[in-house]
Amino acid sequence: MKTILLTLCVSALTAFILGVLLGFFKKIFYVPTDPTQEKIRECLPGANCGGCGYPGCDGFAAACARGEAPVNGCTAGGAAVAQKVGAVMGVEASSTRYVAVLACRGCKDKAELKGIYNGVHTCAAAKTLGINGTKMCAWGCVGFGDCVASCNFGALTMGEDGLPKFDYTKCTGCGACARACPQNLIARVDADRKGSFAQCSNRNPNKPVILKQCKNACIKCGKCEKGCAQGAIVVTNGIPVVDYTKCVSCGTCVAGCPTKVLSLQQDIVG
Repeated sequence: MKTILLTLCVSALTAFILGVLLGFFKKIFYVPTDPTQEKIRECLPGANCGGCGYPGCDGFAAACARGEAPVNGCTAGGAAVAQKVGAVMGVEASSTRYVAVLACRGCKDKAELKGIYNGVHTCAAAKTLGINGTKMCAWGCVGFGDCVASCNFGALTMGEDGLPKFDYTKCTGCGACARACPQNLIARVDADRKGSFAQCSNRNPNKPVILKQCKNACIKCGKCEKGCAQGAIVVTNGIPVVDYTKCVSCGTCVAGCPTKVLSLQQDIVG
């Protein structure tokens, strides 16, 4: 009995001493926080997706409070969060909404494979093993879903055709999928932007072999550039590049593209 009582007393005394020490060190090493930072943090969704470019919501809140990050920097929260953060900072927030778009149509039925891949089934691994992906097109989607794994909002799934599919009712434009893609095939764009978008990244200058690599690839014919009355398209480094200050969404380039590489962004995003 004495042993039990002694044990309880020692335990209680130890707990008391530890509590006092913890309180002491907490006071000594206390780092005051900016009340503005705390208010901003309360406005954020807590996704910690990194779409803002900072290490989680705490990092963004601290940067925003210091004036180093824009009030609309939380892509996961969208316009609603931007307005709340703007109110805390006393500035007007932009209501621009961003989404991700894939610049590749090299599905498994159209893009020729190099062979049977037996390595780790991630896009990054296939890219870094010296084979530059699994398809004959060195610029195409590898198809192992690194982008899907990176999405914290359930906005991405792998389709049966071997390409990622976006659910634009869930996509926040955080950019996580774009950063995860080793082929740099995913673009973060203004969701309300209208105009032509090239869904191909094949920059192979050897035109005769392009269609052998992918039947959905840009064949560098230049019809889009020649047919644009507004001069809004210039084929640059083998890919049609659109000047959205000139593009009027007439659809001439889309209709004239022999391999259907071009689409109107508003039709892609929906």
